[in-house]
Amino acid sequence: MPVKVVEEWLNMCGGCECSMLDVGDALVDILPQLEFVHMPVLMDHKYYGQTGEGTKIEIPQADIGIITGGVRTEEHKHVAQEIRNKCKIVIAYGSCACFGGLPALANMFTREEVFNKVYKTTRSTIPGEFPSTEITPWTDRVYAVDEIIKVDAKVPGCAPSPDVFADAVTALLTGKPFALEEKAVCEDCPLKREKKAIAAIKRPLESAPIKERCLLEQGYLCLGPATRTGCGGHEKIPRCIAGNFPCRGCMGPIKFGGNQMVDMMGALATIGINVSLIPDRLATFNRFVGGHGILRPRKV
Repeated sequence: MPVKVVEEWLNMCGGCECSMLDVGDALVDILPQLEFVHMPVLMDHKYYGQTGEGTKIEIPQADIGIITGGVRTEEHKHVAQEIRNKCKIVIAYGSCACFGGLPALANMFTREEVFNKVYKTTRSTIPGEFPSTEITPWTDRVYAVDEIIKVDAKVPGCAPSPDVFADAVTALLTGKPFALEEKAVCEDCPLKREKKAIAAIKRPLESAPIKERCLLEQGYLCLGPATRTGCGGHEKIPRCIAGNFPCRGCMGPIKFGGNQMVDMMGALATIGINVSLIPDRLATFNRFVGGHGILRPRKV
């Protein structure tokens, strides 16, 4: 009998769903063992019934629940709680679900500041009134899914490697444990390190990096020393590095619950960089991990 699966997207972009579909040949073996009973990106199954006859959010019973995206609205919160109630196992999939992701950068501002910026003060906006009808209320900040409900497994990444998705699902189907390695991107990086100090940090658009040389030692702000490896899937080579671009930190800290910013500041200190000279370092070092109270509104 196929395993019943619920998949739901909350505060996210859809990239995680693309990574699931990018699994490729492995899907041939996995799909016959799965029965998706709720997945908005693939099927028309509405929270309140197909004709809106329901009075509360309803998610079908399932064995596995996969949630992408963090929690930004009261509706997101209720959907996550309903999935927890209806599913035996819940997976937080992607960095938004695991840590809050890029949307959690908004946690550096109050709701009022965000609304004012979006609806009144951006250059491309004709000032208007804030939406007041037919939208669900915002939560006070962006939450990672495990701040709202108990999560049984986390699969970080923006988006996670299709290989990792296939491995996680296969492990669940076979009853085997699934866990990501707790080591830094640098340990899977093929670039040569010479342990040289650098004078300053530069932006990638200033000049093309020298291939085969450590990007951080060339002065490019690479978060590899403070970021969990695994984004490269079975090929191991980190995806940003494979594209000759610095790691952006999307896999989050090396261990769940770690502090990516503290780890990165330590790494920069070892090569002679004064971290106080890095602009907006709070957002730079916590780009994908602003949930769990890590990013908060700045005090004036």
